Amino acid sequence: QVQLVESGGGLAQSGRSLRLTCAASGFTLDNYTLGWFRQAPGKEREGVSCISSNDDSTYSTDSVKGRFTISRDNAKNTIYLQMNSLKPEDTAVYYCAAALFTAEQAMCLWDRGIDYWGKGTLVTVSS
Repeated sequence: QVQLVESGGGLAQSGRSLRLTCAASGFTLDNYTLGWFRQAPGKEREGVSCISSNDDSTYSTDSVKGRFTISRDNAKNTIYLQMNSLKPEDTAVYYCAAALFTAEQAMCLWDRGIDYWGKGTLVTVSS
């Protein structure tokens, strides 16, 4: 059974850090472009950070540049999102995703060609 399962969400104070983890099962991540998306209450889902299949290129939305870092460990079949200097506006449900034939920028900007989604993990940042 193909699954992406996120973990690491929770409550954090403004300025603190969290690391999200997304573990894949039922398929290998090696050839996939991977990404993290989020959806805040009352807002549309947005691409946060995406990483190319060969790990040489990333894309991040402007609001998280310099604070969030996406990474992948193909040996562990896992995706990470390190979130530093958290802000209350980062509060959202965070989802990981995998796309086989999509570049990282297209994946993040337009949700293009996504093959698999996780079910999400809630991040709440208090002021």
